[in-house]
Amino acid sequence: MTEGNPFGEGGFDMNALLQQAQQMQQQVMDAQAQLAEATVTGTVGDGLVTVTLNGTGDLVGVSIRKGSFDPEETEDLEDLIVAAYRDAKEQADALAQETLGPLAGGLGGGDLPGGGLGGQLGF
Repeated sequence: MTEGNPFGEGGFDMNALLQQAQQMQQQVMDAQAQLAEATVTGTVGDGLVTVTLNGTGDLVGVSIRKGSFDPEETEDLEDLIVAAYRDAKEQADALAQETLGPLAGGLGGGDLPGGGLGGQLGF
């Protein structure tokens, strides 16, 4: 056993582990920033309603085609908005998985509390 390394030659290098953790943290932060800038849209009824989310799933816009619904029948419009949101949310989730998925493997994936990286980041 070497005096400077309690684990002997080729043993555990805490500095290298800390560097890897810092690099992984930076990669996650970069990926989150990338997602916050990205947008996805969900559309229903051939464009009657379009909902825009950013890559982290935050609602950033709603577009309703003028004259596309009866103002007396708001339930139909509400249903269309919900459906468009679900479509966009599915796309945002897929984008987040694509962007963050490779990073989750480096952090133990689903072994992390909260269901892996996605659970840790609120996805």
